[in-house]
Amino acid sequence: MNINVGDYVTRKSYHNDTVFKVLSITEDMVYLKGVYVRLCADSQIDDLSKVELDEDEFKVDIASEENRSDYFYLPGKILHIDGDSEYLEKCLKFYKQMGVYAVGKKISENEIANQIISLLQDVRPDIVIITGHDAYLKKKGNKEDINNYKNSRNFVKAVRAARKYEKSQEKLVIIAGACQSDYEELIKAGANFASSPKRVNIHALDPAIIAISIAMTKRNEAIDIVNILNKTKYGSDGLGGIITNGLMYVGFPR
Repeated sequence: MNINVGDYVTRKSYHNDTVFKVLSITEDMVYLKGVYVRLCADSQIDDLSKVELDEDEFKVDIASEENRSDYFYLPGKILHIDGDSEYLEKCLKFYKQMGVYAVGKKISENEIANQIISLLQDVRPDIVIITGHDAYLKKKGNKEDINNYKNSRNFVKAVRAARKYEKSQEKLVIIAGACQSDYEELIKAGANFASSPKRVNIHALDPAIIAISIAMTKRNEAIDIVNILNKTKYGSDGLGGIITNGLMYVGFPR
């Protein structure tokens, strides 16, 4: 099969469950990045099948039930920090479609903790997302040891830095983690929401779905945590967190 850089493929040995973009090809290996799922992988070329990309692969229904003819709405502001520029662009496009103001910054996972406070001071968001790439490295040991993850320690450091800036989990909502991240340590560090309770991969838009849902819920009104998690690709297997109040101001008249 003629596989080229930039093609979209799936892996036969994984039942073609994930669509990847081909990043590079060597003599004996093809290097891949998930189109929808925050996952990097490699594969033998004969295990790949070429596919057509479906831009509408994952649709999310996040809508307000309010009468917008009478009221005006000011959703919470989002700061999205991502270790991957392509996933960041997907999320920024999603925020724009949903009418939520968001600032995006591409920063390598190991640098987020060093830069996050200055970004929080500049942007002054209601919600900050800390994400990128991660993985639970089973060969290194058990999942309780944060050293057995690719970037969970970096995400935990960033969450702790953000919590030094703002201690209140109501004044600054933190959504942290990526594929297979150390969920428990991220929550203990001060995240409102984190991945991944079952150490599964998460969809590129999953952190953004949580953020938009909170940003578009009225202030001082508790979110429906089960309903919001069910809007994500893998539900509570992929993300979990604490019940949090909404961050949207509602005004009258429009």
